[in-house]
Amino acid sequence: MGSNAREDILAAARRTAQAHGYSGLNFRDLANEVGIKSASIHYHFPTKADLGAAVAQRYWEDTAAALDAMRAASADPLDCLRRYPDIFRKSLENDNRMCLCSYMAAEYDDLPDAVKTQVQAFADVNVAWLGQALEAAGVASASESESRARAIFAAIAGAQLIARSRSDLALYDAVVDSYRAAGLLPAPAAGSTVRGTKPA
Repeated sequence: MGSNAREDILAAARRTAQAHGYSGLNFRDLANEVGIKSASIHYHFPTKADLGAAVAQRYWEDTAAALDAMRAASADPLDCLRRYPDIFRKSLENDNRMCLCSYMAAEYDDLPDAVKTQVQAFADVNVAWLGQALEAAGVASASESESRARAIFAAIAGAQLIARSRSDLALYDAVVDSYRAAGLLPAPAAGSTVRGTKPA
């Protein structure tokens, strides 16, 4: 089994977990989707916990890369903060799926410790990035940035959840716009659009 098979398994597991969570990961179903035998999945991921931890780790690493790319593409930290919700919007655009780590966080009591660690890393990556952007934009002081970042992260994850429950992408946009109107997120610059970010 080569690295391509491992990547195919991770991709299939990501799609499944975004739709059904950790509890929805099933080696037999994944093997059928990828077109391999379930024993081949065990070759790369001996247990479901190994697979869950690997797919959650890859997810937060991909998100971190997308956030870094967003920051590299714009010298304006306010612009980055305005575009942050697009990271979560992409999941909804993909057949009304959830952020993988947000979904798994809801299953926290049933997760193996290795998976919990990766799910927590996702939140840490987002909060750290938001905190840095808030400070760089002069929106929050160093002492305030972490709590403000956590509020934004929680709010965006919540907006995604309510939009998914209605299969309504426009509802996500409306809730995010309400956050901007309330001052939690920076309002768009005049004449600009904040949607269209394409994270990895």
